[in-house]
Amino acid sequence: MASAKLSLGEGLLNETFAELRRCGAGCRECVVYWSGPLAVSGGLDGCLHPRHSATARFYEVEQAWLDETWRTLARERREIRVQVHTHGASAFHSAIDDRFPIVQTPGFLSLVLPDFALGDIDFGGVYLARMRSDGGWEELEPAEVFEVTR
Repeated sequence: MASAKLSLGEGLLNETFAELRRCGAGCRECVVYWSGPLAVSGGLDGCLHPRHSATARFYEVEQAWLDETWRTLARERREIRVQVHTHGASAFHSAIDDRFPIVQTPGFLSLVLPDFALGDIDFGGVYLARMRSDGGWEELEPAEVFEVTR
């Protein structure tokens, strides 16, 4: 992944927290995917909320939603760039997170929000990981990766 920051489109962070809070209701994990147009390598302007089942410790995205979404993204020349999901307490990258990201390409980002995203709308307490070329993950500082437009 290039060293240039990823730019979160206006309102994307607010939209993300609102969706995670609505769906997770303070008691279930939830997930969204940040997407951007292929023509704008550092842009994030979409928040995709998949159909999924969830518990306090796990979520699973519906295969039919994935199939539809991959086709739509290809047609619209867009890609998923960041997986964003919640944990019920502290944020970390679990073994399940390590093994089952939606995109399995080096450089892909996975952002975990603590407390079912009920805290402040910012990057406080989050865990950001980037997939390495060997398939492992490395922790990154969100401020070094994201630029937020409010």
